[in-house]
Amino acid sequence: MAEESPIIVEFRGAGFEIGAAKILDDINLQIHKGEILILLGESGCGKTTTLKLVNRLIEPTTGEVTVEGRATTEWNPINLRRRIGYVLQEAGLFPHFSVAENVALVPDLENWDAAQKRERTAEMLELVGLNPQKFANRFPHELSGGQRQRVGVARALAANPELLLLDEPFGALDAITRVKLQKEFAALVKNLGKTAVFVTHDLHEAFVLGTRICLMDKGRIVLNDVPENFRQSDLPLAQAYLETISTEESLAADGHR
Repeated sequence: MAEESPIIVEFRGAGFEIGAAKILDDINLQIHKGEILILLGESGCGKTTTLKLVNRLIEPTTGEVTVEGRATTEWNPINLRRRIGYVLQEAGLFPHFSVAENVALVPDLENWDAAQKRERTAEMLELVGLNPQKFANRFPHELSGGQRQRVGVARALAANPELLLLDEPFGALDAITRVKLQKEFAALVKNLGKTAVFVTHDLHEAFVLGTRICLMDKGRIVLNDVPENFRQSDLPLAQAYLETISTEESLAADGHR
């Protein structure tokens, strides 16, 4: 039997409440090095809140979350966030920064020298399929949505973090661009040996990207399994998600008749 990869992130009975409202309840989850873990669920189920616990944008009100074996509350939050790549929907680029300045943000904060930053920026842009000579001096408003997301991924990777957090990064893109970036991202993470936690409400995206899927409902994890087993689940919520894919496939088939 193959030895299991090291645990990068662990949730131990983690919960989060605002007043009397319980947003997350008793989350127990281990995230291993090299996997793409999908947090799947509808709006309001707690998946983005779960993601934010990892880089200490919020802190658990019960239980704990550890990163590299250390509770997030014991980390300096700035140091923790600089060790983690974070990609948002619409990329979250600084509009007054050039592409190069956006990509080099964390290396700049870490006081890399100018030559290192230029070299790393060019390397990261090449990695995500953007020619540095063509794109480095452009500004976000001069890019397409897909190009902005590529820059967002390049920025997240620039300081070479072990862990990437992605909050529906491809959700606002057109279908063709979204599928292209999904496949490219999955290959990129695998080739670089990174670990990723990816939030989505799209089961098709979860199947394309995920090595494991955590289905969430009302602040709890109701299913945590590999995609092959998700397809066989008799859990009503999993079945409802699977029906969305069946419906899409039926509509696509009808459209080609």
